[in-house]
Amino acid sequence: MSFTDLLAFKKSFSLAMNIFETSKSFPKEEKYSLTDQIRRSSRSVSANISEAYRKRQYPKHFSSKLSDADAENSETLTWLLFALKCNYVDQKLFDILSLENVEVGKLINYMMNNPAKFGVK
Repeated sequence: MSFTDLLAFKKSFSLAMNIFETSKSFPKEEKYSLTDQIRRSSRSVSANISEAYRKRQYPKHFSSKLSDADAENSETLTWLLFALKCNYVDQKLFDILSLENVEVGKLINYMMNNPAKFGVK
């Protein structure tokens, strides 16, 4: 099995791509702040999940990388809140993206709480 087969990876990657598409419409003055930050944090979730999976032979590294993924996922939600309050996204889109974000967080936490199911010894 590859890390790309993990549901948490698939969902987080999809969310990052949805955020990328959404952030294309953000104002130009946000290019080096909100746009950059939300893209970085959302992409980092998938990257940390893939690193965790590759580190699964080391239980503490596995847990640490998943903790990083969870933190990046929380950061992404914060940037989504800023996008909502700045009126760069409407409530409906925010609700869709934040629901995906919550789902990713639950999947990451499932992995953290059930490491043996992911090959951690």
